[in-house]
Amino acid sequence: MDGMSSPSPDELLLIGQVAAPFGTRGQLKVKSYTDRPEHLRRHVRIVYLGKERTPHTLTGVFEHKPGLLILSLREITSRAAADDLRGCEVFIREAEAAPLAEDEYFLHQLVGLVAVTVAGEALGQVREVLETGAGDVLVISRPGSADALVPMVRDFIAELDIPGGRIVIRPIAGLL
Repeated sequence: MDGMSSPSPDELLLIGQVAAPFGTRGQLKVKSYTDRPEHLRRHVRIVYLGKERTPHTLTGVFEHKPGLLILSLREITSRAAADDLRGCEVFIREAEAAPLAEDEYFLHQLVGLVAVTVAGEALGQVREVLETGAGDVLVISRPGSADALVPMVRDFIAELDIPGGRIVIRPIAGLL
């Protein structure tokens, strides 16, 4: 079946992790990292599970409660088979993800970006993104200095150029 070959890891987007079996017919309770379960239900047919990125046909998506989805997969029909998948990460093809609004981004797209100031001064490179209750915070590795922590808010981010591999920071007193 076309589309069932495993895509390369950089084509995939992590959308959740299997927490436990659900019911007796092989459904999976999945801790969800997506805020668009409706998009999954309507547009995604194949999910990829675990380290092997094994393709499975998605036949049902139900939002059990916020952050918790129940997935039905055609190939998983028993509680035992579902139990074997406990802890597996769940991926979809990034190309099938919900389209991003102009000012949205996937967290993994920020890691590795070169951070510069609006004045053109090089700051360093985005090493990781911390997800806090108040929003995302960039951790920027700076040669010879402590890491800079920059909140992903319009006050500080002048430009996000993912295709160009850079992010332009508007520094304020005390930020850097």
